[in-house]
Amino acid sequence: MSDAALHPGAMAVRAPVDYNMAVVRKFTIAAMFWGVVAFLVGVYLAAELSWPALNLGYSFTNFGRLRPVHTSAAIFAFGGSALFGTSFYVVQRTCRARLWGGEALADFVFWGYQFFIVMAALSYVMGFSQSQEYAEPEWHLDVFLTLVWVAYAAIFLGTLLKREESHIYVANWFYLAFILTIAVLHIVNNMAVPVSIYMAKSYSVYSGVQNALIQWWYGHNAVGFFLTAGFLGMMYYFIPKQANRPVYSYRLSVVHFWALSFTYIWAGPHHLHYTSLPDWTQTLGMVFSVILWMPSWGGMINGLMTLSGAWDKLRTDPALRFSVTAVGFYGMSTFEGPMMSIRDVNALSHYTDWTIGHVHSGALGWVAFISFGAIYYMVPLLWNRSGLYSTKLVAWHYWIATLGIVFYITAMWVAGIMQGLMWRAYDQFGFLQYSFVESVSAMHPYYVIRMLGGVMFLTGALIMVFNLVMTVRSPSTDTKAARDDGAALPAGLAVAGE
Repeated sequence: MSDAALHPGAMAVRAPVDYNMAVVRKFTIAAMFWGVVAFLVGVYLAAELSWPALNLGYSFTNFGRLRPVHTSAAIFAFGGSALFGTSFYVVQRTCRARLWGGEALADFVFWGYQFFIVMAALSYVMGFSQSQEYAEPEWHLDVFLTLVWVAYAAIFLGTLLKREESHIYVANWFYLAFILTIAVLHIVNNMAVPVSIYMAKSYSVYSGVQNALIQWWYGHNAVGFFLTAGFLGMMYYFIPKQANRPVYSYRLSVVHFWALSFTYIWAGPHHLHYTSLPDWTQTLGMVFSVILWMPSWGGMINGLMTLSGAWDKLRTDPALRFSVTAVGFYGMSTFEGPMMSIRDVNALSHYTDWTIGHVHSGALGWVAFISFGAIYYMVPLLWNRSGLYSTKLVAWHYWIATLGIVFYITAMWVAGIMQGLMWRAYDQFGFLQYSFVESVSAMHPYYVIRMLGGVMFLTGALIMVFNLVMTVRSPSTDTKAARDDGAALPAGLAVAGE
């Protein structure tokens, strides 16, 4: 299926465009490297929680310093590199235009972002951060990241402006919302007054409950626009390409975009139930979180129904299984999140490992799986290969990783609900029935199961790395399918340009 077939107003036959795929290849390699790093650190942290002696007594190996390394490596290094790479791939293909700004600017974005990731990790390990819930590195790095992000936005917007297609395909809408909103979130959340230009220490311009509100306005919208909108851009491009079918409903995709963009931005206060935040603000966050369920499931239905008439491909294309399963996890997470935002449910779930299970069902099942599906699709095309080295290895990766997620999230669901019930249990005299230490002790077997799930997910990622390396090392091909990014549409669905 050509990129023209993804949306209305498809282009006529034109000469091939010389796309800049070098930067896409670099981000693809970086995504897989940082993915393995993030999963490995996560497994080690899970082991630390199971056996605290593994903290080893060194400041740079303790949980408090490595936890932001893990989260930042998973979200911003792995997820960010996947978003950069796929957005550059998609915007060129759907606009039939080479990236704006030339190779030098694209390389600055790549190397600048990788430099920021490395320096941020070192900052965390050395103990320099702004000590916020979503830990941020020192202010020098915040300023540098802003410059890199502005360059990224300029490339993406410049490519859209110079496009040969009059229509902007909906995947680019989601990528653009991700780019612009994250820029605003980053700047507002990190407004601080440095002690000195020569020192890493700075003071936030916010304090008290205002700081908490800004933190969760940032935190939840980082989930909404970094971990949701950007990856929905992947869904709306790569699932139709993998299934060789047009998007089920283009109108629904547009409704999905606007409803999601408007609603998500209000949901942050649901993280602050039972705090000094005004009740009306807490209720506002809860109401918009529940409303958010509807556009989220509209997008899930759109993604799944795109496979109408092509469900048989799940038997022969293991990479497509990743993408489709990711949409299922997206639907599950976007039901569980609004449910947990309801005040009475939140009273039980908040501060427990139920939240950890919810976060990882989205992070591993949605973000990682949709990225894996996209990368499996892109790599043979980026390196001009006829196909992947082994589809059997893709299948092994899928089942091992899926089972790992199931172990992880079910262990955390059980552990979290148990925690919540133990913390609120009273005896006949009105005293707490369990001490906090007793609740921690009760978690041990579930923490071990969580670690085993993480080991399985890491094992699957290592299988993927081996498969991709062997794919790149296989003989090159110069087939028309590789150059044109896929076969023509089935009979009866062809459009102009096929």
